[in-house]
Amino acid sequence: MFTLLFLAALTVMVLTKLWLAARQVAHVGRHRGTVPARFADTIALSAHQKAADYTIARTRLSMLEVLAGAAVLVGFTMLGGLQALNQFWLATFGPGYAYGVALVASVALIGGLAELPFSLYGQFGIEQRFGFNKMTWGLWLVDMVKMMAVACVLGLPLLLAVLWLMDRAGQYWWLWTWLVWMGFNLLLLVVFPTFIAPLFNKFEPLSDDALKTRIEVLLRKCGFASKGLFVMDGSRRSAHGNAYFTGFGAAKRIVFFDTLLARLSGDEIEAVLAHELGHFKRHHVAKRIIVTFALSLVFLALLGWLSTRTWFYTGLGVLPNLGASNHALALVLFFLTLPVFTFLLGPLSSISSRRHEFEADAFAAGQTDAGHLVSALVKLYKDNASTLTPDPLYSAFYYSHPPAAQRIDRLLAHA
Repeated sequence: MFTLLFLAALTVMVLTKLWLAARQVAHVGRHRGTVPARFADTIALSAHQKAADYTIARTRLSMLEVLAGAAVLVGFTMLGGLQALNQFWLATFGPGYAYGVALVASVALIGGLAELPFSLYGQFGIEQRFGFNKMTWGLWLVDMVKMMAVACVLGLPLLLAVLWLMDRAGQYWWLWTWLVWMGFNLLLLVVFPTFIAPLFNKFEPLSDDALKTRIEVLLRKCGFASKGLFVMDGSRRSAHGNAYFTGFGAAKRIVFFDTLLARLSGDEIEAVLAHELGHFKRHHVAKRIIVTFALSLVFLALLGWLSTRTWFYTGLGVLPNLGASNHALALVLFFLTLPVFTFLLGPLSSISSRRHEFEADAFAAGQTDAGHLVSALVKLYKDNASTLTPDPLYSAFYYSHPPAAQRIDRLLAHA
C-alpha cells in the first residue's frame, strides 16, 4: 500500500511540475513579441525578448531536471539502488557509525553527480549564452572543492551527532536532535558571514563615502545596527546583481554586489536597502526561522515514528537491517522521499514570501521615495533578464517575489 502511495505522489509531483513548466514556457513565449504597456517606456523590446528567451531556456532545463530527479529517486528506491548501497557498506564496515556515514555520504554524492550535468549546462551553457556567466572552469573547480570541504567540516560532525542521538537518546531522540539542529543553524547564521562566505568571495568595506553616509543615516533612522557595509565581488562569477543582509544578532552585515552598485544610482541603492530593512523591521527573518524550526520538529517526530515501521522500508524497496541499526537507512529514505509528499505545500511558502515582499516594499516606500525603488526594480528586471510576463499559475506556485507588474502597481500606489 505504501509503495502505491509513494508512486502516486511521485507521479502527481512530476506531472504537476511538468504541466506548470509547460504553461510557463507557452505563456512567456506568447507574450515575447510585445513589452507590457507599463514597461514600454523603460524596457526595450530586445531586452524583453532576451528575458523571455532566458526564462524559457531555464524552464526547459528545469523540466529535464524534474525527469532526471524522478529517475534517480526511483533508482534508489523501487529499483534497489539504496538496498545495494546499504548491503555494500554494511558488508564493508559492519554495523556502526562508519557504515552510517558512508551510506549517507554515498547517496548524497550520487545525487550530486546526477545533478551536475544540469548545473554545468545552466552555468556554462545558458548563463554563458545570455551574457551572465563570468566564471571560469578553474574557478568553478576551486569552488566545488571548497564546497565539498565545507560540507565535510560542517556536515560530518552534525551527521555523527544525529546518528549518536538516534542510537543513544532513547525513544525521544528526535527531540534532542531537533535541539541540536536548531543550535547548529543558529551558529551557522553567526559564522557564515565571517568564516564561510569569505572562502568564496572577497568582501571589502563600502568605499563610496557619500553613499556610505546616506546609508548610515537610513540605518539609524530604522534602528538597524550592523557590523558594517560590504561590497562583494559578485562580478567575478555572474553579471546578476543583488543586495542582502547576512548574519544573526551582533554579526549582522549588509552586503552589496559590485554589479548592483555599478548599475543603480544613490537614490535607488538607498531604496533597495530600505526594502531589505523592511524585512528586518517586520521581523520576516525571525518569522521564517520560527516556521522552519516548527516544521523541522514535526518532520523529525514523523521520522521518529516511521523509522520503527517495517513497511516504511519495504514499501520503498529496502529491506531493514537485521541485527544492525537502521538509523542511517531511515534518515536517507526519509529525506529522499519527503519532497514527494510535501511538494503541494510549496505554494504556501511562496504566498508567505510574496506577502513579506509586499510588506518590505511598503516599508521602503515609507522611508524613501517609492519611485526610486520602482526605477531600481525595473533596472534589475532588465539586467537580470527577469520575465515581465510569467504564467499566473506558475508564478503563484513558485515565485518567492511578486511578479513585476503586481509589485510595481503596489509601489506606485504608495507614491
